[in-house]
Amino acid sequence: MAHIILKRSSFFHNLDTIAAICGSKEKIALVLKDNAYGHGLVEMATLASEYGITKAVVRSVAEAEMIEHCFRYILILADTAPSTNTKFHYAINCLDDIAALHVNCNVELKVDTGMHRNGIAPEELETAFKSIAARQLRLTGLFSHHRSADCLSSEWFWQRRRFEKIKIRTANLQRRYGLKPLAFHLSNSAALFREGGCSDAMVRVGIAAYGVLELEKSLSMPTLQPVLTLYAHKIASRTLHPHERVGYNGTYTAAVSQNIATYDIGYADGFMRSYASQFQTPEGHTVLGRISMDNSTFSTAQNKLLVFDDARVAAAAGKTIAYEVLTALKPHLPRKVV
Repeated sequence: MAHIILKRSSFFHNLDTIAAICGSKEKIALVLKDNAYGHGLVEMATLASEYGITKAVVRSVAEAEMIEHCFRYILILADTAPSTNTKFHYAINCLDDIAALHVNCNVELKVDTGMHRNGIAPEELETAFKSIAARQLRLTGLFSHHRSADCLSSEWFWQRRRFEKIKIRTANLQRRYGLKPLAFHLSNSAALFREGGCSDAMVRVGIAAYGVLELEKSLSMPTLQPVLTLYAHKIASRTLHPHERVGYNGTYTAAVSQNIATYDIGYADGFMRSYASQFQTPEGHTVLGRISMDNSTFSTAQNKLLVFDDARVAAAAGKTIAYEVLTALKPHLPRKVV
């Protein structure tokens, strides 16, 4: 069966690099949402805990509950399902979220500093504080999100300035409402490298930890190592003769006799249909014809096929980004840590 290999040494190398820039591994909040960017939620949480990471970021309460034993703090980005777990901290993405959260739970307020996606408007800060106090929620942090930290532009700078102004306003509100100091955080993977350090309570690191961050070439970035490698296994092989065609609608026609094989990886596994005719494995084998639901044909007949070991290369073939390549990989694919 097609399977995924996760390289512990590469993951730890990336975390070492990130921790050195942050100044401490204690400042790393590892983003594990959406099955740890396709790497496997439990597998990567276990490795992170082994390394000494104590903070995680997930999408849902269900994800948080699967890995709660690995961390002392978990930020839940997009869920208001009730839980009594004191490790969980719920993101407030809009004022309406406040009424949906259960009394006495930990919450963190997200403020829109320019991405215009999630988060309250800066002018809603005091309204949010009043509502949080009235609802008897425990406000523990305030955060925002960069929209263009991976690009060479002025946007990284003005979003950081906006966030610093919000921090000052928040400190005044915090004193007024008798709250303990809040944990502020803004930087994602790209922003961490732009800043060259972490001036906030923590940095939310996702794609860099998995080794496939991409920045504009003009921006400096330390060497990272991809963690995930995808393999497939041969189903059947044959000799394709001149003028014979392969797969649905026969989109590939053989010019000469060649040995080919089908492998147990298809778009139902997350090997996207858009790869067809563009994709080449690290060993130089190409996809022939269309990718099927459960299998694909390649220009080789070897028993075990290295499909890709760098999601950025696969992304270029599919005209997409590494995030989509990785999160497309289905949970049913076996994952093994080596």
